[in-house]
Amino acid sequence: MGEGETIWAPSVLPHGVPGTLSHHPQLHFGRKMESKVSEGGLNVTLTIRLLMHGKEVGSIIGKKGETVKKMREESGARINISEGNCPERIVTITGPTDAIFKAFAMIAYKFEEDIINSMSNSPATSKPPVTLRLVVPASQCGSLIGKGGSKIKEIRESTGAQVQVAGDMLPNSTERAVTISGTPDAIIQCVKQICVVMLESPPKGATIPYRPKPASTPVIFAGGQAYTIQGQYAIPHPDQLTKLHQLAMQQTPFPPLGQTNPAFPGEKLPLHSSEEAQNLMGQSSGLDASPPASTHELTIPNDLIGCIIGRQGTKINEIRQMSGAQIKIANATEGSSERQITITGTPANISLAQYLINARLTSEVTGMGAL
Repeated sequence: MGEGETIWAPSVLPHGVPGTLSHHPQLHFGRKMESKVSEGGLNVTLTIRLLMHGKEVGSIIGKKGETVKKMREESGARINISEGNCPERIVTITGPTDAIFKAFAMIAYKFEEDIINSMSNSPATSKPPVTLRLVVPASQCGSLIGKGGSKIKEIRESTGAQVQVAGDMLPNSTERAVTISGTPDAIIQCVKQICVVMLESPPKGATIPYRPKPASTPVIFAGGQAYTIQGQYAIPHPDQLTKLHQLAMQQTPFPPLGQTNPAFPGEKLPLHSSEEAQNLMGQSSGLDASPPASTHELTIPNDLIGCIIGRQGTKINEIRQMSGAQIKIANATEGSSERQITITGTPANISLAQYLINARLTSEVTGMGAL
């Protein structure tokens, strides 16, 4: 379930109302309730989250987003794909149950098509099953498994799909992965049954949704150029995102290298990012073209300063080296719970240093460990 989304549990219909109202589709009961019974589940708005690998997501999105556009239009479900440079992505499908089933059917058949295509040039003869991973709040997994595993056994037997509920919760969340595999038809039947269970037993308490963490090489933006971290160095990263970032940089108060005209006039972007890259890499570009140094101050809570300094100053030295900025950490003052950090350097160096400091803090707070 996405945050802030509600499932309306089936409400009791008023007396005298026939069980199905398919000939009166405009009649709605309960805020998001329609009394039409659809495919074994009440036709209510529901959200299902799927966990996919990058390659699977690429297959769902299709060339220029055509596949996902078609899925949205034909199923009537909202299909959102989480952002991010992550090996795993979350695909959220929201809509009335019948729209969700249509979207699932399209995804399952698309994956089957991918399997058939990949087999055409492999010697394997038996076709592997289609596999989908749902992300379900842990508080609903008990109902899905049933007493002594009775419910999950019933779902397996009646649909012919394999269903497995992970024993552990996904990192930094209260959700578990539920893996379904089988033929597309078995998967669709299985998803229908899981939806019914989820509607009958809504999640208890607050759910902390699983968010996949970024790939181990984060992309950093500085001075209109994207960098990826490799070992100790920031390597310029050729990426379309750079262009987007340059547009965002138009808002910056710093004029590009010695130009007094407004930053980035027209479409022609000044070719100064490579010089800035060299400044970042700590090499002199032969031109005294570095933007004027400026200073930025941050305050960090005392109890988090350790993760930025690192053992014997290893982390802070790494940040200094990678960003090319000077970083001074003020001594602790009595009675104060915060420490002042002063960063000096070019705007690009400063934004890189800030990014690295924030990345350290985030990894500390979310328990991701060393970055």
